[in-house]
Amino acid sequence: MERRELLKMITLATGGALIGAEFLLSGCKNNARLEGSFSDDDILFLDEVAETILPKTNTPGAKDAQVGKFMTVMVNDCYEAKDQKIFHDGLINLNEASKKKFSSSFMKINAEQRKELLTELDKEAKAYQKTKKESDPNHYFTMMKQLTLFGFFTSKPGATEALRYIAIPGKYEGSVPYKKGDKAWAT
Repeated sequence: MERRELLKMITLATGGALIGAEFLLSGCKNNARLEGSFSDDDILFLDEVAETILPKTNTPGAKDAQVGKFMTVMVNDCYEAKDQKIFHDGLINLNEASKKKFSSSFMKINAEQRKELLTELDKEAKAYQKTKKESDPNHYFTMMKQLTLFGFFTSKPGATEALRYIAIPGKYEGSVPYKKGDKAWAT
């Protein structure tokens, strides 16, 4: 799967344009950085959010691909300062939503509760995206979901174990049979 195709897929899955894509396509040369950075606890938190979105099954999950760490690099290097702030605040907002709904922090609730909470946030983010004006800020959960998908499918475990993968250079086959249910190709 080519990078541009992946970006289109993420856009369709999250209901909005990939946040930070302009920097991503130009090599992530962003000088806008917020004060402070992500802590190790933030990375663990993001790994758990990502794993809830893409759990380990017969293929690796988001934690296997270290998506939490990937998210922090992308936010710092590819997001504008206003989106960096929204993302950082989103960590707090997600945790507060967990406390409100389950009387416990996100890290202490079980997998089913996490899934329920993130499903609600996903619906909220998609509804927001439908009414969002261009000048409105992005939704933090849209950012987290987009970075989870992008980070996983561009990682070694995602590209080689969740997708079909042939190392390049390799031989060219112009016509490859497709069977219903086959994995998509990674390139």
